Amino acid sequence: MKLWKRGSALLLALVLALSLSVSAMAEEAAPSPEETALAAAQGAQTYGGADSVQYALWQDGKVVLTGSCGNYSRTENRALTPDTLYGIGSVSKIYTTAAVMQLAEAGRVSLDAPLTRYLKGFKMADTRYRQITVRMLLNHSSGLMGSHYENAILFGDTDSIAADSLLEQLSTQRLKADPGAYSVYCNDGFTLAELVVETVTGMEFMDYVRTHMLKPAGLENTFAPGDDFDTGRLARTYRGADTRALPRDCLNLVGTGGIYATASDLAAFGGALTGTKLLRQSSLNAMAAPEYDRGIWPDLDTPDVLSYGLGWDAVEWLPFSQSGIQALVKGGDTLRYHAGLVVIPEYHMAAAVLSSGGASAYNEMAAAQMLAAALKAQGVALDESLPLLPEAALAAMPTELTEYTGYYGSTAAQYRVDVTADGTLTMGILTMPSVPAMTFTYRDDGTFRDTTGQAAMSFVTESNGQIYLCQQGVGHLPGLGMMPTANYAAVKLPENPISPEVQAAWDRYLSTSFLPMGEKYSSQTYLALADSAAQTAVELVPGYAGASRIVDAASARYELQLPGAGGRDGQEIHVLDRNGTTWMEVNGALYMSAEGAPVIYTGAGWSYSTVQADGYARWYQVGQHAGKAMTVQVPENAGFWVYDGSGQVTASSVLWGDTTAVLPQDGFVVFAGDPGARFRLSFR
Repeated sequence: MKLWKRGSALLLALVLALSLSVSAMAEEAAPSPEETALAAAQGAQTYGGADSVQYALWQDGKVVLTGSCGNYSRTENRALTPDTLYGIGSVSKIYTTAAVMQLAEAGRVSLDAPLTRYLKGFKMADTRYRQITVRMLLNHSSGLMGSHYENAILFGDTDSIAADSLLEQLSTQRLKADPGAYSVYCNDGFTLAELVVETVTGMEFMDYVRTHMLKPAGLENTFAPGDDFDTGRLARTYRGADTRALPRDCLNLVGTGGIYATASDLAAFGGALTGTKLLRQSSLNAMAAPEYDRGIWPDLDTPDVLSYGLGWDAVEWLPFSQSGIQALVKGGDTLRYHAGLVVIPEYHMAAAVLSSGGASAYNEMAAAQMLAAALKAQGVALDESLPLLPEAALAAMPTELTEYTGYYGSTAAQYRVDVTADGTLTMGILTMPSVPAMTFTYRDDGTFRDTTGQAAMSFVTESNGQIYLCQQGVGHLPGLGMMPTANYAAVKLPENPISPEVQAAWDRYLSTSFLPMGEKYSSQTYLALADSAAQTAVELVPGYAGASRIVDAASARYELQLPGAGGRDGQEIHVLDRNGTTWMEVNGALYMSAEGAPVIYTGAGWSYSTVQADGYARWYQVGQHAGKAMTVQVPENAGFWVYDGSGQVTASSVLWGDTTAVLPQDGFVVFAGDPGARFRLSFR
């Protein structure tokens, strides 16, 4: 299904771990903290392909080191400065968590009270919603499907409709897991927590943050998209090799991922959470507790990049945990900006690394390198050796393990796993056909290992009766340090026999391009379509639409029970027929088959395209009119996009202020805006 919408970029971590060197680093003279910080930032820039990186180190009440690398702009003669702003993405969740904890200290919120106590309008089509507590929002264990991003990520538009409509969206949906069963990354939980803060205090979320966190901490360079600030301070963002800067990146779920900050402000905010300026020590301890351990989680001795606290992605992080030092970590990614924050409470230290382009994983690793160098310069001993898996010898495999053969899945990836009697496990990633199948051999500790012995797979039957494919390993990125893996990569998918007619119907749906109908004209989804269109066809698990179990010819249900990150953002799919055209509803968002778009009219004189009362985008096929030049008079609060046959954007009033476009071969045109928006068109 070439479903043209923003998808998860989650990849099997083991693929990355296997591609990394696990050899020990040679001993050499220790660089200074300043040299380490710059080298780590440059490493994050290189590995992630970032345009610019900004970093800061905070200790004992002040920023002690700042810097940057890369370019503010690809075309402007303007330098990066410590005042350059970046989106911090999901690191915004730490501000939301701190706000909730302040309200808990004041007795206005109880973490273990039901969410319905504070959000009277919160209802779902699943009676279990009454069991969701405030704590479950902050530790990702609410059981919600995951993320409602329709109209949330916009270009130069601060409309808060995504947050404002979340309760209505959730009212018709069900949960994917029992509340509290396990922690799996969930954006909607933090939008609900943001709504709790607003409801309890009667204040806009960012007004509360400013009054109760930013001002007390002396932070003057932290903003929300709707704030009044110099947007020219934001680092320029780009797509691919295009030298034209994109409009401002606005993620309008502020408490989930919408805040902008400088690295210095973010590091200082993290630093404020090492003392009691903003929160009592009991609250800080609660945030840093291993919340992930309340539910299903792999029982392994080796670390992973995820170990949820309240708000924090990880409360255990290499190399610090090997030396008995706790590090708290949060990463964040919008479609354009990326952030990493690492805090070491014991030493009152924090480091932040922000980038335009790149990836939060590299930024987190760079921040950890900065902190490690600073600690060592102050005489703190750190064990930075790679935590290798214990040696295990080849052994005869119990024949019953062949029963683990079958299909396994996460939300973003599905696998074919074959276990043969000779002790060989072969795993192919169906959703990544370009990656060769990986082979592992049985060892006497019950794991299957690769040829290095340092990447291990095993099968675990959990208390819920589900069979999980467990992965372990650790990689090393020169200049950035260690990346451990110890998690449930996937869960075994039950066989789901369906009739040939139903399978044929879904094969047809899943090979069809679908067009977003409810996205605002400024939505970044319209640019993301180009990436979705470029995806190659993949093999599908029989009886499944991606990770969702096919129920009948018109519905597929998300039933994966997968903790960590692999089970995030589940999709419930419903197929609709509207006047002979196939539509899909995915978690409430509507998409129309591209085949249902009419051919655009290009006759003489002026023609019009008007957004109807339903507000749906107006899509057209170019058809036989390729090569004609189109001129558009764009109404207020509206915009248009033009795509070529490969799905690439060739013109856009939103991105580049275009008012004309040449219609491309096999292309599409979309007009979107407020109901009643009328586009005046002419062609030659």
